[in-house]
Amino acid sequence: MAPPKNRRPGFSRKAQYSIFATYVLAIAGAIIGALLLLISILDPKGFSALRMAGAEATAPIGRFFNSVRRTAVNSSENMSHYWDAASKNKALDSKVNQLEREVIALKASKLENERLKSLMKISTENDIKIVTVGRFLSTSASSGRKIAVLSVDSTNNLKAGQPVRSKDGLIGRITETGLTTARVLLLTDTGNVVPVTRLSDGLPAFATGQADGSLTIRPLNLGENPFSNGDILITSGNGGLYPPNIPVATIVDKINDSGKAMPIADPATTDYSMVLEIYEPEARELLQEIVEEADTEEEGAL
Repeated sequence: MAPPKNRRPGFSRKAQYSIFATYVLAIAGAIIGALLLLISILDPKGFSALRMAGAEATAPIGRFFNSVRRTAVNSSENMSHYWDAASKNKALDSKVNQLEREVIALKASKLENERLKSLMKISTENDIKIVTVGRFLSTSASSGRKIAVLSVDSTNNLKAGQPVRSKDGLIGRITETGLTTARVLLLTDTGNVVPVTRLSDGLPAFATGQADGSLTIRPLNLGENPFSNGDILITSGNGGLYPPNIPVATIVDKINDSGKAMPIADPATTDYSMVLEIYEPEARELLQEIVEEADTEEEGAL
């Protein structure tokens, strides 16, 4: 027969011992509490010593739980910082990318300003009026004529015959104008003849394009070849049109009584080019006739 569920403690010796131990501990605790209360009243100094002894005895336990508490708090903070770090890193990366783009734009603007300043310095030194500043869009590749298209502002008063130069030197002259573009006859075109002078001693000569990227330099006085490799030629200003003292070419070889030269300015590597006023306006009519003849030859060739 199974024992009843609700049996009295008297039937279990273990239950009796548990109840007895509980009573003993309760009575002992009450007695100790009463003694401590009595000591605190009768001997405060002695009670203080006991209190400090108790604090010292329980200090390791307090330190342990305090360490556990700090570890838990630090772990929580570290986890919070870890999760926030992802969003912060993303925001910082975005800001860094934006700053890099701004730095690139500032560097590009600085370089562009330096180039424009160099062009303005050239015009100031030579006291030459700049009509406009533009960029080259394209150059002729297959045609025998060396023509380039210059992007310009439609508000400027562009005219055929106006010289075009870069910060390095002479590039050519305008032959036709449109609303936002202008056709430039390059220095290397066979129809382009430029009065030049040797920089070292002022020897006068003419530079003629050869349609292969080079120039032929012929002195005014035919006979012995006066040129040497490395001679620098600049515009003389004779005959009008091109202002004086603009770098044109450098002699690279001697051919019979003339010299082969290469242009100092290259339109393919030129960022900005200046359109200048015609050096002598009275040369306009003569230039217009030359342009019309060149156009007639071009149409006949096509």
